[in-house]
Amino acid sequence: MTRHAGKAKSGRSDRQGRAEQNFYSDALREAEALDFELAHGVEGIDDEIALLRLKIKSLLESDPENVRLMMDATGALARLVMTRYRISASQKKALASAIGSVLQGLAVPLGIKYLP
Repeated sequence: MTRHAGKAKSGRSDRQGRAEQNFYSDALREAEALDFELAHGVEGIDDEIALLRLKIKSLLESDPENVRLMMDATGALARLVMTRYRISASQKKALASAIGSVLQGLAVPLGIKYLP
């Protein structure tokens, strides 16, 4: 294998060339394109689940009255968890119920009217 194997004619690696030619490349700033390339190598959705959990916690701390956004975020979390663990419809209902119970348990002590 030669020292220049894996390089495109322009001197950039094949991977860099693919990143510049992807579907989203026109919409990404340079820094975002680098982040996109890093994200492209990540497998699974565990990081996204953890990030969404942190965002929900932050939302509860900063804007506890925003029940609509909390419901949207917890719904997204339920879908991600269902996808991650490939749970059945009955397990999905149980998970949604558990998340709803947690939200209600948080909303009532904070004096927030919980709307299921």
